[in-house]
Amino acid sequence: VLAAWQRPYLNIFKHFRVEEWKRSAKEGDVAALTDTRLKGTIYRIRGSNPASSYLQLPRAGTQSLGLTGRYLYLLFRPLPHKHFLVHLDVTTEDNQVVRISFSNLFKEFKSTATWLQFPFVCGAAPEGTARRGATGAAPADARWTCLVLDLPSIVGLYLNRRHSHLRGVKLCSNLLVRNLCTSDLLFEPGVTFSEARLSDLSSRGVAPMPRELAFPVPKGHKWHDLYDYIRFPSEGSKVPHGCIRKSFPSPVAGDQVLEEPGHLPTQPVTLTRAVCDRLSLVHHITSPKAVSAPWRS
Repeated sequence: VLAAWQRPYLNIFKHFRVEEWKRSAKEGDVAALTDTRLKGTIYRIRGSNPASSYLQLPRAGTQSLGLTGRYLYLLFRPLPHKHFLVHLDVTTEDNQVVRISFSNLFKEFKSTATWLQFPFVCGAAPEGTARRGATGAAPADARWTCLVLDLPSIVGLYLNRRHSHLRGVKLCSNLLVRNLCTSDLLFEPGVTFSEARLSDLSSRGVAPMPRELAFPVPKGHKWHDLYDYIRFPSEGSKVPHGCIRKSFPSPVAGDQVLEEPGHLPTQPVTLTRAVCDRLSLVHHITSPKAVSAPWRS
């Protein structure tokens, strides 16, 4: 059961007061900037190599965030012509710490008992000229992205373990980051609260994106024309297909399809918007157990 202080979602940057740098840490070239387009503060993390600069939560490796939400939302944009790296440390129900990493540096999927490494493909905007479906430096027109990671499904599928909680996050260069959030709800960008009520999305565990986490959409534009929404991994039939199709365009030919737990890819796992419709994978993982909040405010 999700702890009350984490419901219905937890705005990680706000809750842990990242800007004060008391419960978070930074190394190298990390700066808080005001983004006029997004109408808020963003964090720019840049460096000569991905590991040289980073923003880390919690500040000390001996501490734990203790966040039990099923989905982790990362609102970010890769810096053009650069490589980036993100590390997530999760704890399993048998108290094993597992690191989940993704980067456009990785050429192929790799795994050990305690480390999963996923290649990340930076999809360019439709008018861009960058190749889709290949890892490498981010294209010049890489867009702001809402990345949704289903943590229990990742741990269950690739390691056959049960997820307990998110222990820590390390955002390495080269990234612009708007926010981090955890929730048991699947947030659907581009859907208004009135539309959600009419469609009864709440009965399916789907909700509109909270306003404080949403990207702005100017009048006359659509969310998916401006931003990327990437969900990994997809749950296939576990989430109503019609609802998912509202957020994802038609699949790109050649995306990897995984059909059963234990069938690990020999090619890179392509984390693109198209993955949602092409990865027919995850068996249901029951809700992670609650853990105490080490920094409850």
